[in-house]
Amino acid sequence: MTERTDVAIMGICLADTAYLASRLPTVGETLMGSGFSLGPGGKGSNQAVAAARAGAATTFISKIGNDVFGELARKTHRDCGITSRVAIMDDVPTGAAFIYVNESSGDNSIIVYSGASGTIDKAYVERCRDSIETARIFVTQLEQPVQAARAALLIARRAGVTTVFNPAPAKAFPDDMFALCDYIAPNEIETEALVGFAVDSTEAAQRAGRILCERGAGAALITLGERGVYVHSDHISTLVPALSNAPVLDSSGAGDAFIGGFAAALAEGKDVLAATKFGCATAGISVTRRGTAAAMPKRHEIDALLKSTRNGGK
Repeated sequence: MTERTDVAIMGICLADTAYLASRLPTVGETLMGSGFSLGPGGKGSNQAVAAARAGAATTFISKIGNDVFGELARKTHRDCGITSRVAIMDDVPTGAAFIYVNESSGDNSIIVYSGASGTIDKAYVERCRDSIETARIFVTQLEQPVQAARAALLIARRAGVTTVFNPAPAKAFPDDMFALCDYIAPNEIETEALVGFAVDSTEAAQRAGRILCERGAGAALITLGERGVYVHSDHISTLVPALSNAPVLDSSGAGDAFIGGFAAALAEGKDVLAATKFGCATAGISVTRRGTAAAMPKRHEIDALLKSTRNGGK
């Protein structure tokens, strides 16, 4: 029997190519950038790195190509102690992401090509069933095909595994997926796509959270950037403030840091508010560093930030 793990995450794995510049170029224009980095990425992979560095025994489910970007991913996962359920494909390359980072504000824009990870299907999910069923927490997103995400959530739900669904990027998915989520965790843009109105205030976030729960989700965690995370369920409706210990340098990967940290804290038995604070601390540190996976903090750093703030973990 497969040994039980804290967190299993299914998602895409690719290489992040990040460009630092004053703005995005217009069509036909060439701009000189002020920085560049290459590193492992993909929402699922980033979340797995965040969870593992936060102290969770983590399994990552995905596909990569048999190429240099794939080897970068494998090394990253080995270094973090992540258990790999990652298939290697010879005929499809590892994906890549173009990330523009504003050199002044740290804001970002991203284009993703999923590559090998985009071929994850229901049959592959079934092959990885044991890794899903033996986790305490299962996490997935929408960068891989929607039907694969749905199949994995259904396996987790039937096995009694706590599920976290990050509906990112914003795209249509079957309504019955809401009921497969113990926690649904969209950002502001994704929430607006789901509920049809801007989440530009605490009141709007509360209304959106109520709608997501009425559709079947157990609880909604709406990430609001520097404002924090709005948590809504039948028993809780409150804003958990963002945490930080330094100026923002790069916000790319912040949502993944939150999800990974939140999942790790849930696996330890923390309640939803304590787990949300832990996730906020994880994200709050990540945005003070360049990159995505490389920016994910280690457990002692998260604990130190929580201890130094009035919003410390329980």
